[in-house]
Amino acid sequence: MAGPQPDIDAKTMSAQLRPGWAILPMHVSQLPQILEIERRAYPFPWTETIFRDCLRASYSAWVLIDVSGNIAGYAFMSMALDEAHVLNICVDPDHQRCGFGFKLLKHLLKLARMAQATIVLLEVRKSNKPAQKLYESMGFQRLGVRKNYYPAQDGREDALVLGYDIV
Repeated sequence: MAGPQPDIDAKTMSAQLRPGWAILPMHVSQLPQILEIERRAYPFPWTETIFRDCLRASYSAWVLIDVSGNIAGYAFMSMALDEAHVLNICVDPDHQRCGFGFKLLKHLLKLARMAQATIVLLEVRKSNKPAQKLYESMGFQRLGVRKNYYPAQDGREDALVLGYDIV
């Protein structure tokens, strides 16, 4: 994808997106805006408890801030030993299809590499073709299927398990 790439500042672990956009560590005070985006973006959104638990567990949590200081997207990743797991990447519906999911994912991959992870894993809804296209364009490979993983309007939906080998 074209456009500015994030530059990682090793001291603050923030990424700058020029001009005027930034990826910064998430703070609990941002949860009201994040919850609003989550509710508008997903039919089965994460709860406030899930977000708080992720922050309490010190997962890697990031917000993409627009030029006005508003949150345009966010991402969560857990890391253990040599494995990273993308838990959530969400872009505000008003900012989708602008490359921000790509920028957030690229940021997470750089962080996983810096933490010496050897693989990054994630699950994606079988019906979420745009996300699958993004992940495949970044080099993720399909590893398997988790049956009935996600809640759905008519019961449950399968998740595709994708992996990215860090070289």
